[in-house]
Amino acid sequence: MSTDYQRAREALGARLLRLRRAAGLTGRELAAALGWAHSKVSKLECGRQTATPADLEAWATATQQPDAIPSLLSDLEGLETNYRSWRRSLPNGHQPVQEEIRRAEQGVALTRAYEPVTIPGLLQTPDYARAVFTANSALHRTPRDTDAAVTERMRRQEVLYQPGARFEFIVGEAALRSLICSRVAMAAQVYRLASTIGMPNVTLGIIPFAAALPMTLRHAFWIKDDTVTTELISARQLLDNAADVALYVRAWEAYRSVAVTGADAHRLLSAIALSLSA
Repeated sequence: MSTDYQRAREALGARLLRLRRAAGLTGRELAAALGWAHSKVSKLECGRQTATPADLEAWATATQQPDAIPSLLSDLEGLETNYRSWRRSLPNGHQPVQEEIRRAEQGVALTRAYEPVTIPGLLQTPDYARAVFTANSALHRTPRDTDAAVTERMRRQEVLYQPGARFEFIVGEAALRSLICSRVAMAAQVYRLASTIGMPNVTLGIIPFAAALPMTLRHAFWIKDDTVTTELISARQLLDNAADVALYVRAWEAYRSVAVTGADAHRLLSAIALSLSA
């Protein structure tokens, strides 16, 4: 969890504490009025738990300060802009999230993606994407809108042909060999990556297993102009602090320094595709 996110959550908790005290209620009294465990009140006030919109509305109503609801909800929206749990993002499945990402990608001048174990979404084939969404739906126990999600992800890929946009991808060799789909589908996915080599606005780098690494392979991240997005198992996180972005740019440059590109990348992809087709 980012420091900025935690500080924002603690600030929201401090506001809730002030509302309760202004109403002359103890934590136990408020919990009883709301039908909550006392521990929930404590966790929300201390910033150890993220409130839901319903929590905030109930809190303001119980403390007889309903006028505070709009600003509380605004604080929560700002907090979740930088850290959004998948539990909250996926109640209606993956398609709405893909649509949201597609809209956010419009107008981005430079996209740099680092994916050590997964094919980047903008380069996925339909079969590979279908396997990813199926697995994620099972993990998060979300509605299975797989076909709609795949369609939206393919629509996202239109941004690759947007005038003035530049894309640089770094993919770990593990992503090319991990069989999240059938061998035939995986071979087709590898050939799809090979087809991007030579595109004027796309650079594909691959970190081979045998590369002498400048540091260990860390989690995936995307740098879009001057913001960074990371995807954890539990949440998606947006970083826009200049120091954080600079740190990820340094990590990106370190990984790029050992990635093979151009003809070398094409030879590696061809060898992997042949091994998958054997």
